[in-house]
Amino acid sequence: MEKEQARRQIEALSKTIEQHNYSYYVLAQPSISDFDFDTLLEELIALEKQFPELVSPNSPSQRVGGDITKNFETVAHQYPMLSLSNSYSRAEITDFISRTQKAVNETLEFVCELKYDGVAISLNYQNGTLQRAVTRGDGNQGDDVTANVKTIKSIPLRLQGDFPKNFEIRGEIYYPKSSFLELNKLREKQALPLFANPRNAAAGTLKLQDSAEVAKRKLDCWLYYIMLPDEERRIATQYDSLQKAKSWGFRIPNNIALCKNQEEIFEFIDDWEQARHDLPFDIDGIVIKVNSFTQQQQLGFTAKSPRWAIAYKYKAEEAETRLLSVDFQVGRTGAVTPVANLEPVLLAGTTVKRASLHNADFIAQLGLHKHDFVMVEKGGEIIPKITSVNTLQRETDSLPVKFITNCPECGTELVREQDEAAWYCPNSDGCPPQIKGKIEHFISRKALNIDGLGEGRIALLFDQGLIKNAADLYDLSYDQLFGLEKIIETPDEDNPGNIIIRKVSFREKTSKNILESLQQSKTVPFHRVLYGLGIRYVGETVAKKLADALLSIKKIAQATIEELIEIDEIGDVIAKSVHQYFRDEKHIQLVERLKEKGLQFEQEQKANLENAKLGGQTFVVSGIFSRSRDEIKQMIDDNGGKNSSSISKKTAYLLAGENMGPAKKEQAEKLGVKIISETEFMKMISG
Repeated sequence: MEKEQARRQIEALSKTIEQHNYSYYVLAQPSISDFDFDTLLEELIALEKQFPELVSPNSPSQRVGGDITKNFETVAHQYPMLSLSNSYSRAEITDFISRTQKAVNETLEFVCELKYDGVAISLNYQNGTLQRAVTRGDGNQGDDVTANVKTIKSIPLRLQGDFPKNFEIRGEIYYPKSSFLELNKLREKQALPLFANPRNAAAGTLKLQDSAEVAKRKLDCWLYYIMLPDEERRIATQYDSLQKAKSWGFRIPNNIALCKNQEEIFEFIDDWEQARHDLPFDIDGIVIKVNSFTQQQQLGFTAKSPRWAIAYKYKAEEAETRLLSVDFQVGRTGAVTPVANLEPVLLAGTTVKRASLHNADFIAQLGLHKHDFVMVEKGGEIIPKITSVNTLQRETDSLPVKFITNCPECGTELVREQDEAAWYCPNSDGCPPQIKGKIEHFISRKALNIDGLGEGRIALLFDQGLIKNAADLYDLSYDQLFGLEKIIETPDEDNPGNIIIRKVSFREKTSKNILESLQQSKTVPFHRVLYGLGIRYVGETVAKKLADALLSIKKIAQATIEELIEIDEIGDVIAKSVHQYFRDEKHIQLVERLKEKGLQFEQEQKANLENAKLGGQTFVVSGIFSRSRDEIKQMIDDNGGKNSSSISKKTAYLLAGENMGPAKKEQAEKLGVKIISETEFMKMISG
């Protein structure tokens, strides 16, 4: 076959296969048998093998996977991926309707949709082809999982019809219940740990390195919101946009309803309260959105969520079971958390064996006794918690559950600071869970970002006596790492009712990657190294404030409490914690060792703020921009400006993006703060 003939044949086969995919996954109307579909796909794959130069990244053949992703690139979202405000009562829904009605002062129409229990995803399409798929991450940036998402057959690789040139569509990737059961049955046969629930399985699958393995797992996706630039916004409402998206080839939910008032909204909520259990996928509530895009823009956003939407969460399922015992776990900061061990009970589709008891006050409020019968609830249907005690079934000689007085790991007497609920083990440098937790914090992505290490491998290295603190990591050699392995049992953070059992090992590539990443970490800027030390109350923002103000670890260590308090946003509690940290000789020795290893413990003086382009002026950034908010804030910082989260008399400019919250605008106008656009800001720093 000639190359040009093959090209035409490949294009024709691709279009035919895509149309059959659309009929099957979007319209739910199969137009061909499975055998005939597989025959067409095999014909396409054979042609592409014969002419590999004609293979398109968006060919239907790419659905089977095969790409290997070693590291998932972190990508800034063009529009932040915010979470929804949750409500648990009809009164809160009534309040939401009243609040939005008052804000727009117009008749409102709402769209009610199911709240899918999966993994949020944002898909970018350019000229009708899928360019990138990014997870929510922290809302401002997420992981690029495009290779894995391409294996999900309900997500179109190429669109049809009158689609916009460049847009994002967002939705939820989920595990169908039937596929999830198949997966766990297979894992059980292979003696692998079972997934706690479909959502965890979907999240884990999306981060697999081998896309061919992802393809086997039969993930699915619902898409429910389109992000369009103003120049592309030709559709007036959320409901119409979904119908239009369906014509472009997207799998849009069928279970949505237009509602004109709260009675219709409550009817939709009632309809699905029981019917949700018959769905082939998990939901945990209903999402209510203002239908008009114009009204959505009027309502705007808070820092965390849109004002034009709210989620109604169904009451969590409850079950009664017996308390067997109480364990006490020690975290990185030394906080001791009590955990209840329960007689196994089936709850919301999973078997619950453990539940958090939070702290000593919570146990006292429950009046919990040994071997009590307790009511267990899945908050948000994910994390089990004990809500009450059935005292009628209590044994007559049962004794109250008492909080321990000494650390269960190292035996040190526990302490409790004034106005705090938690009890702490003060032996921060000698208590194994605290040591391991601090090292895990040190290697985390926002600190030193050491690739290849994680909780399991840190535990293995610690148990082998190879590391006792973060500095010991830089003494590790290939010969020490290669070949190490151990079976590790750890609690499932997403579901305290389960224990994860897995084999941790150091193979050739893993060992080399870790050592290479340790070398690369020596270029990590000072403020991230400072954050990685794990000083109590010193988060990312505080670490940057300290680094910018004092420039070196030496000056921070020598600063008095009064000098620390003078730094912007450093209060009394933080200042005392930082000052106390550097009064401990062990901490001084750790810093000195890390210095010797070549880590960054100082930074250059920034340009004089008065002479810099922004002259030390304070900016508040609000809304959606063409760049990420983090990037814009960094520009303000780099050009001698100051960032603030709230507007005050000291604020010089409100940098306003799209969908800025009306409250901030109103406050800025009231205080006479100048409001500027992204374009005006870029002119300020370029000039």
